[in-house]
Amino acid sequence: MSSESSKKRKPKVIRTDGAPAEGKRGKGDTDQDVRYYSEESEVDLRDPIKDYELYRETCQELQRLMAEIQELKSRGIKENASEIDERRVQSCVHFMTLKKLNRLAHIRLKKGRDQTHEAKQKVDAYHLQLQNLLYEVMHLQKEITKCLEFKSKHEEIELVSLEEFYKEAPPEISRPAITLTEPHQQTLARLDWELEQRKRLAEKYKECLTSKEKILKEIEVKKEYLSSLQPRLNSIMQASLPVQEYLFMPFDQAHKQYETARHLPPPLYVLFVQASAYGQACDKKLVVAIEGSVEEAKALYKPPEDSQDDESDSDAEEEQTTKRRRPTLGVQLDDKRKEMLKRHPLSVTLDLKCKDDNVLHLTFHYLMNLNVMTVKAKVTTAMEMTTAISAGDLLSPDSLLNCLYPGDHGRKTPNPANQFQFDKVGILTLSDYVTELGHPYVWVQKLGGLHFPKDQPQHTVAADNSLSASHMELTVKLLRSRLQSRLALHKQFASLEHGVVPVSSECQQLFPTKIVSRLVKWTAIPYEDYAELPYTKDVIEAGLAEDTHLYYMALIERGTAKLQAAVVLNPGYSTLPPVFSLCLNWKGERNSSNDDNIRAMESEVNVYYKELWGPKPGYQLLTNQLQRLCMVLDVYLETEPHDPSVEGPKEFPQEKMCLRLVRGPLRLKPFKFNYPQGFFSHR
Repeated sequence: MSSESSKKRKPKVIRTDGAPAEGKRGKGDTDQDVRYYSEESEVDLRDPIKDYELYRETCQELQRLMAEIQELKSRGIKENASEIDERRVQSCVHFMTLKKLNRLAHIRLKKGRDQTHEAKQKVDAYHLQLQNLLYEVMHLQKEITKCLEFKSKHEEIELVSLEEFYKEAPPEISRPAITLTEPHQQTLARLDWELEQRKRLAEKYKECLTSKEKILKEIEVKKEYLSSLQPRLNSIMQASLPVQEYLFMPFDQAHKQYETARHLPPPLYVLFVQASAYGQACDKKLVVAIEGSVEEAKALYKPPEDSQDDESDSDAEEEQTTKRRRPTLGVQLDDKRKEMLKRHPLSVTLDLKCKDDNVLHLTFHYLMNLNVMTVKAKVTTAMEMTTAISAGDLLSPDSLLNCLYPGDHGRKTPNPANQFQFDKVGILTLSDYVTELGHPYVWVQKLGGLHFPKDQPQHTVAADNSLSASHMELTVKLLRSRLQSRLALHKQFASLEHGVVPVSSECQQLFPTKIVSRLVKWTAIPYEDYAELPYTKDVIEAGLAEDTHLYYMALIERGTAKLQAAVVLNPGYSTLPPVFSLCLNWKGERNSSNDDNIRAMESEVNVYYKELWGPKPGYQLLTNQLQRLCMVLDVYLETEPHDPSVEGPKEFPQEKMCLRLVRGPLRLKPFKFNYPQGFFSHR
């Protein structure tokens, strides 16, 4: 089989890439030219679809031959060896066919790529030509646009209207016979007329300049005269200072204050103007002044100057910032709080003098970022006052001006917009800072002309002069009355702590000549201790005791009987009377809840307090109430029936003259004192 296959072999074919190999051709080159061929030229002659069909048939034939070889080998017969070799040879031939088809496919692929590359180059060349053409078109369009948008200089000149031109221009310039039909000549004529007008105006301008120079020279002469006049006026003012002091007319000092007042913020300026006007017109003892640094106030309104050395100092600043540690969140919040609560450098002070030369010093500040005013108070007495332990809070800045108007505690800011500002920097309430900043009372805002409506909150509130003027007189009177009442209480507390109830000569007729019960103790107590007392619950529930009030405890004794009196002193004393709650320790504990007569004793001082006011303005009310308590305690003890089981004389013999000892089903005692008869009766 092998010999037959060798005989049938085809002659050897030498494949080249399209040209005969140099150096290998000899004598028989002409005979061998027919046997050489190029596969690249063959690719153009062959059909790719037929090659694909040949490829499929060859692959199927190989599969069939391989299967037959596998089957023959599996039989294991020696006679099948020749058949296996024959099929192997056929398989090799098919493999050669596959290799040839593979070469042809690669050649087709290469030719396709070359054709694609050539087509791409042609497209790129056409695209470049298109871009060049588009660029030329765009350039021509720009040139056209420039030409269309070109404006002549004469278009910027506002020429007079045609009607005015033909009306005012002379005929030699207007030339209506020509210009009415030719727009170009018309424009030239209008420009000539404009030039003629401008020449006239230039001459007029020169004339005005010469007159201006004359006027400036006159002004300079007058300025020199005024500058020389100022030193003379200053010398006259200095010479008139003794006359001003003698006539109590400090014009120079007032002029300096008004110069300083120009730098005040609007609320403080309104307060200063209205207080000064009220002092000059109605109250000569009201002194208004301005304190603080004027230079700092001027710096607030100066625009920040641009630093010229920013570039030179930038490197140094960057080095410093890199070396510094970044501030923590707490430090940043503290800085923001300080900036939020910043006060204006200038403040207004009011000094209210009383008849006894006692002075109430009020310092008004303005919080710039919160747009509210605050006040600080201080009292200066003409004489050194005796120190009373219980009078410690009477003249303290925190309680002196408290509730000057009902409900005005000065703990919260009156501006509703401030709460949103506090939330940003973590401030809960302004009451934590009133010691340093002062109290933002509502009446302080009104004195500065500020009003904050709660129903319609406004971002910016302007200072109103009329609002300040309408509240100035009443507020000054209330402040002076508050100072006098507190000073009167201060003196009274010094006597009460020594067990002496001072009663003025005008009030002696309200009490009998002899009162046995006496005050043995007078102390101040905190609100918490007052609230814990069992016999003060009714007063607290009625809303007559608040933490802004002052609380005291009085102890009145007679023999074994001890009367405790818890006193609530309203800040508006003596317009608003003190409220007493009583508890009698004698043969048990007695108060208003278990003894009707104790309730009647409370009524004598709480309900019928108008009888105890005394002379106006009624600063003796508290001591008269305490004296009446001593009096009614005597009546209570002396009218108690004697216990027959107790031997010996009666502990409290009856010394007061009473028409009736008891009356009515409640067995009330006669607590009313009748002057001048000197007896006690029921109400």
